[in-house]
Amino acid sequence: MRSLVDLPVSLSRQSAVPLSTQLAGRLREAMLAGTLAPGERLPSSRALAAQLGVSRTVITEAFQQLYAEGWLEGRHGSGTFVASLETHRRPAAVPPTSSPAPAPVADLAAGAIDLRPGHPWVRDYDRAAWKRAWRKAGDLPPGDRSDPYGLPRLRELLAGHLRRTRSVAVEPESILVTRGTGNGLDLCALALLGGGGRAGVEEPGYHVARTVFAARGAEVVPCPVDEDGVIVDGLPDDLGLLYTTPAHQYPLGGRLPIPRRERLLAWARATGAMIVEDDYDAEFRYDVAPLPALYGLDPSRVVLLGTLSKSLAPDVGVGWLVGSPELVARVAALRSKLSDRTSGPVQEAVATLLERGDLDRHLRRMRLEYARRRTVIVETLGPVCRLRGDTAGLHVFAELPPGTCDGIVERARELGVLLDPAERHHLGPGRPGLVIGYGSASLPEVRRGCRIVAGLIAGVRAGAPGPGS
Repeated sequence: MRSLVDLPVSLSRQSAVPLSTQLAGRLREAMLAGTLAPGERLPSSRALAAQLGVSRTVITEAFQQLYAEGWLEGRHGSGTFVASLETHRRPAAVPPTSSPAPAPVADLAAGAIDLRPGHPWVRDYDRAAWKRAWRKAGDLPPGDRSDPYGLPRLRELLAGHLRRTRSVAVEPESILVTRGTGNGLDLCALALLGGGGRAGVEEPGYHVARTVFAARGAEVVPCPVDEDGVIVDGLPDDLGLLYTTPAHQYPLGGRLPIPRRERLLAWARATGAMIVEDDYDAEFRYDVAPLPALYGLDPSRVVLLGTLSKSLAPDVGVGWLVGSPELVARVAALRSKLSDRTSGPVQEAVATLLERGDLDRHLRRMRLEYARRRTVIVETLGPVCRLRGDTAGLHVFAELPPGTCDGIVERARELGVLLDPAERHHLGPGRPGLVIGYGSASLPEVRRGCRIVAGLIAGVRAGAPGPGS
């Protein structure tokens, strides 16, 4: 490991600039100058603090800022490293009157850059912890019948997980282990609507919820949202349930404010409707404090759905349904009749990840990683369009001028960037915009893809020939 002793890193206590800001600036300069090379390992925060005569807090704050900006990267169990050359070069300013030149062939050789939402980063995980969890699950004999509630040990651990991550005080008997959000929605449709009735879904909203409810015979009622989330005033009073994503509205990205949460619960109590709260993206927040889950405000009127598909991986196939013990018992009885189950070995593996703290460590690591990508998107696309929903989650909504979305999506595809038009998430006419996901693409890919998209948007706004023309 190379020492920083010979590098021009000096801090001034007489300066009005905070020491952590000074250090971050000095390290940026060293990386731009090549004094710190891509892939080079930095000293630990303890060693660097001793060398510079400052507290470890100063080092940690500087490192966190550089992580968020994409200059540094962490490797599990190995330390902190200078990011690749492509990662730590800032994007050049996008000319406001023209689209960018096509990306070099080398950039696209490995395939298209996928900036569509709905997929997490699954290529950076603790392999030792993963193998350990599955070895332990494999040591157990196969069961001859599954518990419709889920593995008791996992339910207890999920209760603790929800208390730590969402401040939801819940007992294991109020938790049922599902195969994920889609499975939870299906069980809610059966238990709360009886295979029919009227189900409110946010408009625009999660298309899987519309599909599941319609497949179970429900009448799907679109319920408008604004930049904060579902609009309570004007909600129909004959809904059997309302599906909502208050932590990070999908796809516009709003966070439902406390006053509106209280009005929504008052509406549910007055009409007798149940609220199905999809805790989508609640694990990932940037620069904002967490808001309380609706379930924690009124467990009698809310069913809380969660999943590990974004925090760990979709292939795991484990989620949870939280409700009153009476509702959970009703769901479990329906589940038994349908022979619906969650894999026992998978539950055992997830329980081990929770029990040993491996999942918590993975979440902390991924929060830093996603924060870096989110910073790139805001810095690159923010100057050319209005962004919504950038304070949480794994996607942002980018507003576009009317009539430009299809052309930008097509031209971006030709340049090797896959985008998601917002209209796909509407039942009726859609608003012009892009739902940009940053979960499945690497940081360098996010940077390159956003530069291309920013150029296309800037060209359209400046009146240049439209994309694809």
